[in-house]
Amino acid sequence: MPAPEMEIVHLLRAVAVELGLHSARFASRNGMHPTDVRALITLMDARRAGEEMTAGRLGAALGLNSAGTTALVDRLERAGHVRRVRGEGDRRKVLVEVDERAVALGQAYFGPLIDRSVELLRGYDERELAAVRSFLRGVRDAAGREGE
Repeated sequence: MPAPEMEIVHLLRAVAVELGLHSARFASRNGMHPTDVRALITLMDARRAGEEMTAGRLGAALGLNSAGTTALVDRLERAGHVRRVRGEGDRRKVLVEVDERAVALGQAYFGPLIDRSVELLRGYDERELAAVRSFLRGVRDAAGREGE
């Protein structure tokens, strides 16, 4: 029997694999590349945080070079998933925004999984939620440092 810590690490790895497969199925069913899905998630996260997203910032978040980022944004724009808009304060700045149709498409597919996850979390008390939150943030931060 593995140590409890290793059991949790193995479960986390299994969750990551299953989430990756779930995302890949969504991409495949919608004629997208897996990077397209990661880009849309990044754009939705930025919108939720009230942050502007330029193509350069999006590319950096995804680990893409300038040419790859341009191809990605062009592809997503042609598909109607994103739009380029001028910045409010600086009209020279071009921002990339996720289109509501892409949000609705993602919600239709990922919504049941999100709802089930929320339902599971409602079974935890505040102390347990704080522990889960702390653990996930720590793993996220560690993985981010490993990529540098």
